[in-house]
Amino acid sequence: MAARAAGIAAVFQEFSLVPTLSVAENIWLGNLPGSAAKVDWRAMHETAAQVLSRLGVNIDPDTTVGDLSVADQQLVEIAKAISADASMLILDEPTTALGLEEIRDLHRVLRGLAAQGTAILYISHRLDEVVELVDCVTVLRDGRVVSSAAETEVSVEGIVAAMIGEVSNHYPKADHSTGEVVLEARGLTTKAGVSDVSFSVHAGEVFGLGGVLGSGRTEIARALFGVDRLVAGEVLVGGRPIRLRSPADAVAAGIALVPENRKSDGLFFNFQGQANMSIAKLSRLGPAAAMSLATEARLVAGIGDRLELSAGAADRLVGLLSGGNQQKIVIGRWLFAGARIYVLDEPTQGIDVGARAAVYDLINELTEAGNAVVLISSDDNELLAMSDRIGIVSHGRLVDIRKASDVQKTDLLRASAKQETAA
Repeated sequence: MAARAAGIAAVFQEFSLVPTLSVAENIWLGNLPGSAAKVDWRAMHETAAQVLSRLGVNIDPDTTVGDLSVADQQLVEIAKAISADASMLILDEPTTALGLEEIRDLHRVLRGLAAQGTAILYISHRLDEVVELVDCVTVLRDGRVVSSAAETEVSVEGIVAAMIGEVSNHYPKADHSTGEVVLEARGLTTKAGVSDVSFSVHAGEVFGLGGVLGSGRTEIARALFGVDRLVAGEVLVGGRPIRLRSPADAVAAGIALVPENRKSDGLFFNFQGQANMSIAKLSRLGPAAAMSLATEARLVAGIGDRLELSAGAADRLVGLLSGGNQQKIVIGRWLFAGARIYVLDEPTQGIDVGARAAVYDLINELTEAGNAVVLISSDDNELLAMSDRIGIVSHGRLVDIRKASDVQKTDLLRASAKQETAA
């Protein structure tokens, strides 16, 4: 409350909106116009419209928040934050769940606020955005300021070096030969929007899926993992069709999924890190009646070393861990299970540069060992750099497959434009 009274407002990664209330009600929640006995609904609507107009966005104040896109909900959060005439706005990873065009719209709004005199503290691991948007870049490492300079004096490489303490390849893709086809999708179709999708992935290959948010990439991942039932088509592993009635069938076939939303779909928050990692294959711990916690601790420790998991993270409740350590635990679960096919949906979303580097190193390690990786990423640089081939997805269909070296950012932008035009 003291911060708000001083004119400081914040928008965090986890939205604080009430989905069943209107946009106007969310903006003024806790400070509704009118008296204690009666809310002035007209004033609430009009003032909410004024705040939205200040942002230059076209959102109906009477719309239920739950009906809005993630991008529009982000703008409502900003409207809520500045509704009390905030002079400083703090944004924590504001573009994590946004597509390219949505990011551009958000940046336009932020530039407008800055032009009106609002100071903006922009926290992000998407370094290209940082360099493009901000006036000054400050880098923190281990809770200390290690670098601060005007935007004109920094580069992405310089920021990375300051963040991790060394200069390295931001996307350290390893080159090695690929083997036989490990995973094949034939005509995948689901009620969730996947339509006649076919592709194959070889041993030692990273097959990327590119496209705008909502294009159907995540739905393809869910179909491969048996979350969404197939109404047509089939999945083959090692040349043999498998029955995908549930994720259990996928796990039995050696398919792993690191989901887009690790908090809701990837972690058991009432468990420690160790139990979260072993749960996909408890048979490794011995008979059900005599599972060995010592064996679990030993196996998890080895995986933790491979992933550079923070000391003690495996023994803590996962809800107390950083996003990077949470993601490492989700990935570690499938290393524990011995999966051969890894479907990674936004694996570096919302994690720091050091954790990203560990994920990239693991992808290289997996493919070098002959595993297959399906990589879904909204970070175009990451997708282009870490993939061997890329399939472009639009409206639940795979519209093109090319070598990654033959794909340009403009190709992904065109796919996004087609998606939005059709919508």
